[in-house]
Amino acid sequence: MNALFPALRGRADRVALRFGAAPATAETLTYGELARAAGDLAVRLAGAARVAVWATPTARTAVAVVGALLAGVPVVPLNPRTGERELAHILADSEPVLLLAGAGDELPPTVTGLPRLDVPTRVESFTPVPAAVADGPGPVDPESTALIVYTSGTTGPPKGVLLSRRAVAASLDALAEAWSWTADDVLVHGLPLFHVHGLVLGILGPLRRGGEVRHLGAFSAEGVARELGSGGTMLFGVPTMYHRLADALPDDPALAGAMAGARLLVSGSAALPVHDHERIAAATGRTVVERYGMSETLMNTSVRPGGPPRPGTVGTPLPGVEVRLVEEDGSVLDASDGETVGEVQVRGPNLFSGYLNRPEATAEAFDGGPAGGWFRTGDMAVRESDGAIRLVGRKATDLIKSGGYKIGAGEIENALLDHPGVREAAVTGEPDPDLGERIVAWVVPADPSDPPADGELADHVARLLAPHKRPRTVRLLDELPRNDLGKVLKKRLPRG
Repeated sequence: MNALFPALRGRADRVALRFGAAPATAETLTYGELARAAGDLAVRLAGAARVAVWATPTARTAVAVVGALLAGVPVVPLNPRTGERELAHILADSEPVLLLAGAGDELPPTVTGLPRLDVPTRVESFTPVPAAVADGPGPVDPESTALIVYTSGTTGPPKGVLLSRRAVAASLDALAEAWSWTADDVLVHGLPLFHVHGLVLGILGPLRRGGEVRHLGAFSAEGVARELGSGGTMLFGVPTMYHRLADALPDDPALAGAMAGARLLVSGSAALPVHDHERIAAATGRTVVERYGMSETLMNTSVRPGGPPRPGTVGTPLPGVEVRLVEEDGSVLDASDGETVGEVQVRGPNLFSGYLNRPEATAEAFDGGPAGGWFRTGDMAVRESDGAIRLVGRKATDLIKSGGYKIGAGEIENALLDHPGVREAAVTGEPDPDLGERIVAWVVPADPSDPPADGELADHVARLLAPHKRPRTVRLLDELPRNDLGKVLKKRLPRG
């Protein structure tokens, strides 16, 4: 049927997708049903230049994306929570000819001018195809665009990341090799489906292997316990999800048993605090595997299952992926001391093809040019003695130059989270006439009525790390601003 999804030719009665908060009310599709629904849609979409998908956490989204990819039509996943201005920018930039959505989806006025096709999961329910779509699917070039995923736009309007079919396949196959991911695995997650983590890894990954996806609809500890306890083998989540699981574990033996029985617990999209690693390991006897990727690169590195626990690192490069650390002057760092900070640059078949309509931004993103060059990730990291990569933050927001030292915000955040009085923490740098930049800690206290004192937290960090890494200022918040994947939005922190 298609090189991306060889499993669609396999066992028709095998469950492929299950979406919903409980099995009794969940929507389930076998591989046979998915092949018929997506295949029918593929014929109807053939010849379309580009389609957008209203990416709700439903089986319809999976059918829409798979159907478009079978037809060789690029997909623009749309976050249903995107604001009107950003949504208008994405639609104007990507110019889809059609919007695929569910029959019951209420769409904002921003998309009303775009032809719409409702996508049920049974082939007999399809409505007539709009005139914008021609007939007749043709051969599909592996270098052609599969997905256009938009960046968060923290430094300007969101950019469309062009992900080829080759990049998607290469990244998923590298993960399969690293994680021994097979058709026997049953993946559980509650991730959104408009981004790489939830859509590419969480839906296309299992479908490429021939395994099963159980999407929770809405994430909950109860859902995780139920699905892992009834045959689930893998759990994908972001740090905020694992933090909630760590909070729930002491009082939930069913959850602890279910997580202990899982083959693989994976966290991504942001760094998982060491404190949460330790709490989960203590309650379940299992370690959480971290991996590192981004929209432009898909997956770069991973901790390997079965090895020693590596809290705080994202492991070593995946098969076929090259990773190097580079100084500000462009020189390549050879240090493996766990201290010397450099920017992560990546090269391999997992890389994106460029930014849509942004040739200058594409050229600037690569050292050596897009054709075979190294992608500048903007992430800062150190390399441990065994070759494992430890991220310390983003170059733009998390690299702090204080008193002649280059300091990563991530390790200070982990140290703060190790204090019993801290529930959440973020660290930034602010101009300082003496130090160049001073370290500022933004803290959500565990007990708002009795927060830890500034000096107490500074001493705590200095004792765990080094005196020059202690925060000079501590600011208390009720909560940290986060995006849909749980990443802290540091540019939205109030300035003192």
